[in-house]
Amino acid sequence: MASAEPELDQLTSGASNRIIPIVKALRASLIFVYTFFLSFLWFILPRPRRFHSPPLLGTPPSSPQKHRKRRSLWLIQDEEDTLRRRALAEDVRMARDDVACRWSTSLFYGLRSNALFCRSWFPVCDDIKGVLLIIHGLNEHSGRYADFARQLTLCNFGVYAMDWIGHGGSDGLHGYVPSLDHVAADIGSFLEKIKLENPGVPCFLFGHSTGGAVVLKAASYPHIEEMVEGIVLTSPALRVKPAHPIVGAVAPLFSLVAPKFQFKGANKRGIPVSRDPAALLAKYSDPLVYTGPIRVRTGHEILRISSYLMRHLKSVTVPFFVLHGTADKVTDPLASQDLYNEAASRFKEIKLYDGFLHDLLFEPEREEIAQDIINWMEERLNYL
Repeated sequence: MASAEPELDQLTSGASNRIIPIVKALRASLIFVYTFFLSFLWFILPRPRRFHSPPLLGTPPSSPQKHRKRRSLWLIQDEEDTLRRRALAEDVRMARDDVACRWSTSLFYGLRSNALFCRSWFPVCDDIKGVLLIIHGLNEHSGRYADFARQLTLCNFGVYAMDWIGHGGSDGLHGYVPSLDHVAADIGSFLEKIKLENPGVPCFLFGHSTGGAVVLKAASYPHIEEMVEGIVLTSPALRVKPAHPIVGAVAPLFSLVAPKFQFKGANKRGIPVSRDPAALLAKYSDPLVYTGPIRVRTGHEILRISSYLMRHLKSVTVPFFVLHGTADKVTDPLASQDLYNEAASRFKEIKLYDGFLHDLLFEPEREEIAQDIINWMEERLNYL
């Protein structure tokens, strides 16, 4: 146990903890910022036409083949990384010997034809109360929720889970999310598939952290809200702000010019997300959990969706249950309280867990928290 403490200091997670250190990199590299800005202006402003002399005899013309070859190499590397992660995702243990359930993995093709890695767990009996679709948090993957899914099947709920683009076994550069709106759209498309496979069965949505923000955004679309009986949000990323105004000012520009750029040193030290040392060690030793510096576009997307949601809390009408730990240092529990206070939903509930951290379903009291979620869904079904 003596060696556990040094390990915890290196563990990191969440949206705000990864965005805030960016300001240090920006302060140390203002010249870099200005260079990008001037380069961007040079790129978009018209330039005078120039007449070029023909190349000298014997000089080989510059060929675009080199650029295509370089780009093809990047695509091959991304595809190899995706296949490696997909193989790891297939190896995630989804069932225990003491729990009887039917489970499977599959690929679902989103609206942009990206292959998204999906999981499902169902009780052995065919009579299920409802179906829950799990949307994981930033930089993690759906396989981490296997224990939660098994607890749901014991209460006769079916469970689906989907890895976002760039996460788990899904397509895309690891840790890179070009648009969280695309993730929300994929949720809607996958829900349609779930409804077809389970006609007449009530459906719920679950989202954790940034996944909770995406679920709330998805549920604001009428066609998605009509498909679900309610949503469950754990530690949603509703109020994520940069540590300095310069971050918010340059983030839109950087996300266009260098969307995949990583700020070195932005992820050296972080905040524990669970009071269970074993859960922390398991998370950050998981090769499917992305622990590198946040990519510029991903960080900008988090800031953008968070800002949008905070401006539209009063327009929320979907039934919801929001859960948050009061000691969460990654996302703001007061923002969850604001959601509960301002939302127009008639069926809503909030539960704040005193002293609990960010990853509620990986806290020592995870089974009790999961049971709170199950109880809320059953209460919602009784209300229908």
